Amino acid sequence: MALSSDGITLFLAVVDHGSFSGAARALRRVPSAVSMGIANIEAELGYPLFDRSHREAVPTSQAMALVPQARTIASSLRLLQVHAAQLSQNLESTLTIAVATGIRDQDLLDAVTRIGTRYPLLRINLLRAPQDQVRTMLHQERIDLVLMAAATQADREEARATVGQETFVAVASATVDTPSLPTDLRRLEDLNTSRQIVVADPYAPLVERRLLLSDDRWHVDSVEAALDLVQRGAGWANLPTSAIQTAVAAGRLRVLKFDNTRNGVTLPVHLAWLRRKPLRRAAGEVVELMHRGHR
Repeated sequence: MALSSDGITLFLAVVDHGSFSGAARALRRVPSAVSMGIANIEAELGYPLFDRSHREAVPTSQAMALVPQARTIASSLRLLQVHAAQLSQNLESTLTIAVATGIRDQDLLDAVTRIGTRYPLLRINLLRAPQDQVRTMLHQERIDLVLMAAATQADREEARATVGQETFVAVASATVDTPSLPTDLRRLEDLNTSRQIVVADPYAPLVERRLLLSDDRWHVDSVEAALDLVQRGAGWANLPTSAIQTAVAAGRLRVLKFDNTRNGVTLPVHLAWLRRKPLRRAAGEVVELMHRGHR
């Protein structure tokens, strides 16, 4: 094959250094080997790559037409070689991370962007789903890391690093009446008989109990759906402050007030993984970046 990886390296070296002797010095070869290698490539291609009538090796028009793609291939080969070496040093080929719905992920996105720059051929998958669902995915080993609020009960199979916190507050529509909500709402317990919109998997056995007050619940799979329903008066919800700020400022949502307690539950946010599945290189660096940023 005329332009093998070695042939591409040889060809570009002559183009870049302007002579067979310059390419030979750069590649640490003797000039005759470079000249013979180019001659062999030209013989297979059936046309000259360099005009040898001058002191310098001047690329022909055909050679210049090959240069852009040759550089692309050479760059890809270098990346492949680096990635192959990294894989031998415990770098995973794919990193899959799930984010519990409603948890701020800006820091995570910053971290994976840095990791993606560090390891250009690493494939990264990011998923979003209700917290109960992403924990199930973790234990089924479908994902490597999960970003979630601290679970009510610790699981001995999980290892965790604290990377932030999130405050959940009870909110209702500020523009329409919520039929199930008491008009004289004063106490937190008054929400017990009101319909609650919950961001959770209705079929999962584990639910974040600290955020549940009512037995009358509608389940949705995203904060956006919960916001839409609450604003329409379908019910009230415990939602992250980061997700409601715009709607509250615009007068579409109101934060409920109670006489007997402060409205708000603040939970640590963790990156979690399975103890039986130790973190590999990229996952460990994501955890370190986020944990260090939180300290």
